[in-house]
Amino acid sequence: MSLAVAVPQHRLSETPNSRTIEINDWVIIASTNPISSASECDALQASLGFPLPEMTFGSNYLSLEHRPSGWKMMFDTHNALKCVKKGELGEGDGGVKVGYADAWLKSRTDPGTNLPLPVTVAAKHYDWTYTITYPGHHPDSEPDIESPSPSIQWMDANEDNPSHSIPLAELTRPDPILFYAEIPLFEDELHDNGSSNLLVRIRVMPTCIFILSRFTLRVDNVLFRTHDTRIYHSFTSNPSLVVRQLSGWEAPYDGVKRRLPSRNDLTPLTDANFVAKVLTELPVTESQQIGARTRWRGLRTKVEIAVLARDA
Repeated sequence: MSLAVAVPQHRLSETPNSRTIEINDWVIIASTNPISSASECDALQASLGFPLPEMTFGSNYLSLEHRPSGWKMMFDTHNALKCVKKGELGEGDGGVKVGYADAWLKSRTDPGTNLPLPVTVAAKHYDWTYTITYPGHHPDSEPDIESPSPSIQWMDANEDNPSHSIPLAELTRPDPILFYAEIPLFEDELHDNGSSNLLVRIRVMPTCIFILSRFTLRVDNVLFRTHDTRIYHSFTSNPSLVVRQLSGWEAPYDGVKRRLPSRNDLTPLTDANFVAKVLTELPVTESQQIGARTRWRGLRTKVEIAVLARDA
């Protein structure tokens, strides 16, 4: 017989575009707004220096604050897009370049011809797939700096310490959900060549906070790519700490397509959850080492912790 989970005292509040929960020394705000206006997009594009995704939710964000320690963390559109690579793509950027056209051209060229293939080069001055490994950021710091503050640092998790991992059993229990939000940050159809999007989800249960920020990329007939940032905090952790897991996977398009439930129904290929399930179920050698042979540096799983407060 399962025991009822005690629900801690908490306070919920709302405005037309945001929801807030205050619980166990935490203040969490989820703000969801319409797609940015033309003037807002112009300002953001001028700041970033490259064209924005077709659907940019520039005013959306998720913020967390741990009041006793002053530790803060955010996920927002501007800082996420600041992680898109500008300029020529280099080693580790995982760029999907026009060079992929080589295989396309070869497949459509008479194998007996001696005509050379055209030279192919990157076609954009930025990563047109909007690939990011955005781990969230700490206000007043750069989004790619993985340090909360001089006094609270992210450090590698100890794999032998159970409190340094995300407990799936707890997250799959049918505990009451006290607070839930989905915060879209951007989405783009890549000029009808696929899809790129970033969605942040949060749920607060009586025992913990869990966040999943998922970037999903589909380039039709080329590859699938997913990058997940998972944030977990147990209200009973002692010392109080936050666990962050950063994971990236990719695979050739056909490798995912072969795992469709029905060969005649391609709809699941547009479902980020289906794609993530396929990628995470592939052997690590395929999805995090070989991938789609882009040498993307995001292919990894890294677990780290930030200790917010220690016992006196």
